[in-house]
Amino acid sequence: MATHHRVRTGALLCCLGLAVLGLGACQEEGTPRPVAPSRAESAADVGGSAALVKAAKREGRLNTIALPRQWAGYDRLIDGFEKKYGIKVVVDNPSGHSQQEIEAVQRYRGQKRAPDVLDLGDSFAQSAARQNLLAPYRVAQFDQIPPEQKDAEARWYNNYGGYVSIGCDAARVKTCPDSFANLLRPEYKGLVSMYGQPTDAGSAFAAVYAAALANGGSFDNIQPGIDFFARLDKVGNYNRADPDPVAIAKGKTPISIEWDYLSLAHLDQLRGTGVNWRVSIPFDGSFSQYYAQAINKDAPHPAAARLWEEYLFSPQGQNLRLVDYARPVLLAAMAKNGTLDKALAARLPTVEGTPQFPNEAQLTKALRTVRKNWAKAVGS
Repeated sequence: MATHHRVRTGALLCCLGLAVLGLGACQEEGTPRPVAPSRAESAADVGGSAALVKAAKREGRLNTIALPRQWAGYDRLIDGFEKKYGIKVVVDNPSGHSQQEIEAVQRYRGQKRAPDVLDLGDSFAQSAARQNLLAPYRVAQFDQIPPEQKDAEARWYNNYGGYVSIGCDAARVKTCPDSFANLLRPEYKGLVSMYGQPTDAGSAFAAVYAAALANGGSFDNIQPGIDFFARLDKVGNYNRADPDPVAIAKGKTPISIEWDYLSLAHLDQLRGTGVNWRVSIPFDGSFSQYYAQAINKDAPHPAAARLWEEYLFSPQGQNLRLVDYARPVLLAAMAKNGTLDKALAARLPTVEGTPQFPNEAQLTKALRTVRKNWAKAVGS
């Protein structure tokens, strides 16, 4: 991309020189012309931000998948995008998981209903990239995203995230757990749930990774996390229901292992229901991870897909993540340049130490191990 910028600068100087000489407009040989949105690797490639907006409005639609409105501010993000650009956002399978998103890209390739954009756990984003399903695209803030939070080829990049936490309804549970070790206690029989299965859901995969760290495992060894859930299931504490607000309000899932931003959002969602929700980050298994954004290589609405990514990484989009307690990937950069909503950021729970993240090889190995061993150890 840097070569493009140098060529454009040279062309501009050439045109300015011709203008001084009283000559007409020029197009230096080799100067890149705007390309179709489906081939664009930046907004500049389609002629700039205004051109991208115009092309996206012509398409008039954005196909998304697995975006629950109550997840990480997606209700405000979707409504805000529609209002700002007049583009209809369609959400398919809102309760779906990362692997189902990848399967939808493969199943509907070439069809108008195919997903334009994806929201994936990192291990699944890396898998999609290896399968050549994703389009390289650099959002305006690409260089501000930490290197460990993005693909060097810009096929995916993290947008928001948080820490694995333990949520608990203190109105139904006498003593709320604050560690993975606590979850094995007999008084929690049938009470401990998490979202989906780790074989296809990023949230559950992270829970197993956190459990591994709490039980002698490491980024290189997730097996102790699988073993922990096998024990949790054996003692009868593992509850396979998804801990959504409705299930929590009905008392079906009084203890949950989920992202801290989802659990903290329950405080607002469950107000007035009689639920006394409390959230803690387990001291024996602190694990942080982010969710990646990506564009389907064969997106039926390629301009809208690219505009959506620009919107999610803009200060407006990143601050909207904070409304529902998710940590924007550009938090540090925005704090430095003055675009961060400090009042919203101040509500985030304090976590000791600097978060560490597994690398691509470790994530790939961990996901392979989970897919190989989870069903026989824990069941479906």
